[in-house]
Amino acid sequence: MGEDQLLLREGMVHVLNEAGFDVVGVANNASDLMRKTRARMPDVAVVDIRMPGDIDNDGLHAAHEIRSIEPRIAVLVLSQFFEDRYALDLLGDRPNGVGYLLKDGLSDLRSFTDAVRRVASGESVIDATIVGGLIDRWRTHDLIDDLTARELEVLALMAQGRSNVGIAEVLVVTVSAVERNVTRIFTKLALGQDSADHRRVLAVLRYLRR
Repeated sequence: MGEDQLLLREGMVHVLNEAGFDVVGVANNASDLMRKTRARMPDVAVVDIRMPGDIDNDGLHAAHEIRSIEPRIAVLVLSQFFEDRYALDLLGDRPNGVGYLLKDGLSDLRSFTDAVRRVASGESVIDATIVGGLIDRWRTHDLIDDLTARELEVLALMAQGRSNVGIAEVLVVTVSAVERNVTRIFTKLALGQDSADHRRVLAVLRYLRR
């Protein structure tokens, strides 16, 4: 775990330990985080986007380096403020096993520990506030505008890394209804079944980047 604020760092360590996680190392700067990550190869690295280092946002650069060293290490980045360019940069071409949460949301301890578990299992987890901000900035006036209000809701929940079952629970609908919406989203965004790429990820990235 990399976090330069002592109280927040110790608080997160306590919360993770209580939730059954084994915290194998903590660091208060990006260089120390990288040393400990290389030495201990954790399943998940929780990283503050702004940490002391040689450049601004050293935590973000550390997150990228961790992913390049060992792609199997999941990364959950924490940020004080919503910065859309960092969210898109972090997701990049390999969004699986990546999360981006705002620190204000950490008061919900269950959501925090759930996010750690989800990125560890290979999901992408994005703060709902960040998803909303990205949607506002990158909405298109062509393909995206063909989506219905319900399809937009489903796509926003997909962007948070939720499965079809998770989306169904949030919207209080059947899984079959969610699957129909997802299929229509793929069709309207011209993501064919013969695509060798992950259509779910492509739909989210296309939506956010336009």
